[in-house]
Amino acid sequence: MLSSNIKGVANGFPLTIQVEKTVTKEVDFNPEFLRHIFTKLEWKALVDAAKTMGYTELPEETPTLTEIETNDDLLRKLNHALLELHLEEGALLCPETGRKFTVSKGIPNMLLNEDEV
Repeated sequence: MLSSNIKGVANGFPLTIQVEKTVTKEVDFNPEFLRHIFTKLEWKALVDAAKTMGYTELPEETPTLTEIETNDDLLRKLNHALLELHLEEGALLCPETGRKFTVSKGIPNMLLNEDEV
């Protein structure tokens, strides 16, 4: 979801977030899920996105697997950034073309124009 699929775009990741409104929706804490998904995350992109949305509690440096296995506080911060913080209104911007994909009521409009397919 954080990359652009516009024809001819080579560097469409990560999309930049323009925030108009965020909401927090509480989600059950599931450490097993977070440990499993951690290895699939692009940490810098997550940290940058969280900062753009006003959340600065994640460490800049990618945590080690040991930290993920043993640090409950870190997992709770990851849970908040990844699952509870939502972009309600705003836009996602392609880093290469500047194309804006609007987000309304939490739903991004990623439809491409005919000339972009």
